[in-house]
This record gives sequence, structure tokens and C-alpha cells, in this order.
Amino acid sequence: MFVKLVLATATSLAAAVLIAPAAHADTLDTKATKRHHHRGTSSEGANLPARGMTMAQVEQRFGAPAEKLAPAGGDTARHPTINRWRYNGYTVYFERNRVLHNVVDEAPPAPKS
Repeated sequence: MFVKLVLATATSLAAAVLIAPAAHADTLDTKATKRHHHRGTSSEGANLPARGMTMAQVEQRFGAPAEKLAPAGGDTARHPTINRWRYNGYTVYFERNRVLHNVVDEAPPAPKS
């Protein structure tokens, strides 16, 4: 009985020692990644399209986009087409033909004096 306990403890300890070096964490530098500010609904910014609006509604209310980027996805029903329209200062993302969310471009950094 004592031998089984010692073997079980030794096995558990060996497994913990072997697994521990594999555990690590990455550090996210938020200053470097804050290029865009996400806005999900028009309640946060009344001058942005609301989630769920159709492409026609967005174009009617906000005008034609500065650029319509190439669609992504759409290869299967599980991967719907994602369209992106660039406006001055933000990008609107559509799933199929409905607004999914908006990404507001961050202002360029002020020049150093």
C-alpha cells in the first residue's frame, strides 16, 4: 500500500514538473494595439450606423462609402460574407448585408515639438 502511494505521488510530481515549463503567458502591449476604437451601437456615437441596419439604409443615411473593400468569407453557410465599407474616420463591417459593427480610426499621433 505504501509503495502504491509513493509511486502515485512520484508520478504526479513528475507530471507536474514536466507540464509546468510548458505553461506560459503572453503580454499584450495595449499601447501598440490601440489603433482603432470599436463601437458596437449607435448609442455610443449617434453619427455611426447602428447594428442591424441594412447596406441600403447605411448608404441612404450616411452616403456612399469612400471605399468598398473586397468581401471576405462566404465560402460556406457557416462562413457568411463579411463586407467592409470605409468612410472618413471609420469602417463599417457587414455580415451579409447587415451592420455587424463599426471601427473608428484613431487620430494620428500629434507631432513631437
